[in-house]
Amino acid sequence: MLQCRVSSATPTTRPANRLSREKSPYLLQHQFNPVDWHAWNEEAFRRAHNEGKPVFLSIGYSTCHWCHVMERESFEDERVAALLNRHFISIKVDREERPDVDRIYMAAVQGMTGQGGWPLNLFLTPDLRPFYGGTYFPPEQRQGRISFLSLLEQIQNAWQNRRPEVEEAARDLHSQLAMHLALEPVAGLALTPAITRRAAEVLKSANDPRHGGFGRAPKFPQPSQPALLLRVACQDRDPQGLRMVWHQCERMAAGGIHDQLGGGFARYSVDEEWLVPHFEKMLYDNAQLLELYLDAWLTSDDERHAQTARGVVTYLRRDMTHPLGGFFSAEDADSEGKEGKFYCWTTPELATLLTPEEYNVARHYFGFTPEGNFVDHSDPDPLPHQNVLRVANPTVTAADAPLLQSAREKLLAAREKRVRPHLDDKILASWNGLMLGALARASAALAEPAWRAAAERNAAFLRQHLWHTATGTLRHRWRQGECDDVQLLDAYAFPLHGLIQLYEATLEPAHLDFALALAEAMRERFYDPEHGGFWQNHGAPELILRVKEDYDGAEPAGNSVAVSGLLRLAALTGRADYLAMAEKTLHLFADQLQRQPQKLPHMLLALDFWLHEPARLVIAGDPAAPATRALIQAAHQVYYPHKIVCGTAGPVAPEAKAQTLINGQPTAWLCTGTACQPPVTDPADLRALLASHAFGA
Repeated sequence: MLQCRVSSATPTTRPANRLSREKSPYLLQHQFNPVDWHAWNEEAFRRAHNEGKPVFLSIGYSTCHWCHVMERESFEDERVAALLNRHFISIKVDREERPDVDRIYMAAVQGMTGQGGWPLNLFLTPDLRPFYGGTYFPPEQRQGRISFLSLLEQIQNAWQNRRPEVEEAARDLHSQLAMHLALEPVAGLALTPAITRRAAEVLKSANDPRHGGFGRAPKFPQPSQPALLLRVACQDRDPQGLRMVWHQCERMAAGGIHDQLGGGFARYSVDEEWLVPHFEKMLYDNAQLLELYLDAWLTSDDERHAQTARGVVTYLRRDMTHPLGGFFSAEDADSEGKEGKFYCWTTPELATLLTPEEYNVARHYFGFTPEGNFVDHSDPDPLPHQNVLRVANPTVTAADAPLLQSAREKLLAAREKRVRPHLDDKILASWNGLMLGALARASAALAEPAWRAAAERNAAFLRQHLWHTATGTLRHRWRQGECDDVQLLDAYAFPLHGLIQLYEATLEPAHLDFALALAEAMRERFYDPEHGGFWQNHGAPELILRVKEDYDGAEPAGNSVAVSGLLRLAALTGRADYLAMAEKTLHLFADQLQRQPQKLPHMLLALDFWLHEPARLVIAGDPAAPATRALIQAAHQVYYPHKIVCGTAGPVAPEAKAQTLINGQPTAWLCTGTACQPPVTDPADLRALLASHAFGA
């Protein structure tokens, strides 16, 4: 699969095209192309109909390496532009702003070619039905791939001379897509723990015992997969499954996919060792990995996992936070037109920056060599002898530890003076919701008040800049003070889940109030009361299909996160209607969960929560009081995913409101159904109580 990165330097001597009016950083990267680009809008659709031309649809994102390559090779080529401008209506789409558009046309390309990725390039009829597509097309024929210019000529010839045949093929493909993407419940299927166990066995069978993770190169973290295996392994007391997850976390943290100086993780590794990444960093990856490393720390008591989690938050707060509190989307792999240039080192550079003693310790620890370990094979003139830093030899003596720390600090300071990769500074409600929840949970588990404040500022940003109270509408994208108007399930489901986690980490009722408002808006716009499940989009008549997302890939599906959020919200508030929506959605996906459980690991985490009556941990006391906060932190310092944490004020269930202080002190009550354990007021006692009840211990 080709995965992409951000834009090349674009000549500004050309006049700007229509994309100059857009806010998407990806679209703006193409504003000086000679191609007569349109955004995805009514103007483009109307032109295609009026002029009877096929649509060339190109989908990517601003930190996509191969998108940059194709832009340099083809979209800046005057010959390509002349052919596109004469015979096609060309549309650019940012797949991060419009995942609903991307989902439909990605399914089409996968159906046609058996693979997908970005850049995603398709040819559509004027009514937007696809008839041909692929990913990256080179400027000249190579390795069995047709040149892009030749492809354009062939498509134009087919449209001109065999248009009825092309349109018939498009109608057939549309019918196949509709059948492939349709979801209807299958009667009589039971949802049992056997489904999650089967998924765990599938993952274990794909485990790489040497390097960790599942499968071979390229390696994607896909955190919901190891999170599911960890959950099942804890329930079944399976030490092998636990070791697999801990090993994956350890090897990823030691690899080049992990930024050894600045914290955070790159998108994926091109090799099976987690050594050489595609260097782009995505907010959604780091949000999910932050949660995974918290889980690994809580289940293993290995402080290295906590340190990795701390590094993710350090990176987030340093490089990915808007002054108003929103979180940026991504950083590119490329700087100065070279992939990895910001992150990689030659040995002469290192020898110049470090003392001989620091150099020797760093060489032992990071394993750099004069030859280097990274070559950008997509670049005809790659930089030579580049080293991706990784932990090659983790053992460091007490005497050498200060030298290693000094070397790290010097290298990070020197790197900060380099030309940084492009920052995709749009703020997406969906991805912010993922990071909001992870950061809130981390703030409690690792007892970091500054992180809690950052999470609360992020929630305030979502409410102030993306939420429209009068209409109950949450926009998806904010950039430079402007919002889009697209309505996406992910933009509601992800912040809903994040706000619930923020509430559980703070017990501030306002966060639960906002979560309830989002749940109501999500129900109104996206829920299918007939069959269950949630539509991906609301109010986009130009889409050729209406889709319920059913795949937890790099990002979890909106349906999976919606179910998880609604189940927790139902447990917190006692709302039976939210529980019913979640249950109906689980039953809609029951067939897929049984046949292909590895496709929906995040939904399986939600199913696992549903299968176990959640324990209710009620903390009575002022959430702002230090003693109450100490209990809240203790509540999050034990791996117990089948519990909810709530206070006694606001829209919580009546059972929670009934709990009281003991002797005037903040008090924690652990209850299941109507039965409660003896109350505790000491954080250490609370941790012990939770540990004794987690997974029936």
